Amino acid sequence: MAPNITSSPTGVLFEDDTIETVTLPTIETKTDDSKPAEKYKRKIVWRNVILFVYLHMAALYGAYLMLTSCKLITAIWAILLYQAGGLGITAGAHRLWSHRAYKAKWPLRLILVIFNTLAFQNHVYEWARDHRVHHKFSETDADPHNAKRGFFFSHVGWLLVRKHPDVKVKGKGIDMSDLDADPLIAFQKKHYLILMPIICFILPTIIPVYFWGETWSNAWFVVAMFRYTFTLNASWLVNSAAHMWGSRPYDKYINPSENLGVSMLALGEGWHNYHHVFPWDYKTAELGNYSTNLTTAFIDFFSRIGWAYDLKTVPMSMVKQRVQRTGDGSHDVWGWGDKDMSQEDMDEAQVINKKLK
Repeated sequence: MAPNITSSPTGVLFEDDTIETVTLPTIETKTDDSKPAEKYKRKIVWRNVILFVYLHMAALYGAYLMLTSCKLITAIWAILLYQAGGLGITAGAHRLWSHRAYKAKWPLRLILVIFNTLAFQNHVYEWARDHRVHHKFSETDADPHNAKRGFFFSHVGWLLVRKHPDVKVKGKGIDMSDLDADPLIAFQKKHYLILMPIICFILPTIIPVYFWGETWSNAWFVVAMFRYTFTLNASWLVNSAAHMWGSRPYDKYINPSENLGVSMLALGEGWHNYHHVFPWDYKTAELGNYSTNLTTAFIDFFSRIGWAYDLKTVPMSMVKQRVQRTGDGSHDVWGWGDKDMSQEDMDEAQVINKKLK
């Protein structure tokens, strides 16, 4: 029986393994409203610490090799894989399977499962479950990467310690019936420990060596280590930076923020204030500007050829009402300069924007 992967999104810790841990200061917590508070003992997972230290050191060396010795085509290959793996998370695990913001026919679902496995942030089932917990219990002890525990914890620290008991308790109550019924997700989950090393590390390393004569060292450190680590950190910034820094034009009472830098690195996932207010919108942003939301462009392309359909979005009237009710006043003119907007809509938006200021 294969061990159960328990630390997402990287999947480097297994439930059945014996891990050396260290106990840090305890925190008062409740894992159930009907029970008295228990002592939560934070335990460092030292194997994860060692693996992440190696991973980041190898990535730094890979960045050096990328600038000094690897072939241009190898650097391009690494960038393309970063984009593909990122889409496996953003368009796949996140927008399609976690939020059901659109539907996809099996060829697109197959592509996204392959891309998701390339990203190695755990199989779709566990990624989606933890993300649904994150939204339902955002920034509480039940949130896997609770940003209230600081930047380091929400960025990577949550993967270096055992999960808070509330994460497990609340996670068991999340409805996952839609993914339980998906044979493609079941296949990935069942064979993940075989598929992941091949798709994420072995093939990306072998292809540059055998197809254009790259060295094994450059292929491993640039394409495998640097590309993978860069993808991880781009995703982690959504949990950390985008929950701390930026404007809150839709809801000033929550921490998720609009962060341009994160959106550019994470293929459109940095418009986080909007996303937490309207999580069902397939764009995860109001206008879906392609230059800062590559994932929306990807989904729109497959929508045009019929592989993506039933794309969910939010009526402009609902967005305006929410901005006026709970926004921080930083909202720009709705759709200004957008060729799909009528002049009447733009005039109305401009009037509302003046009132907000």
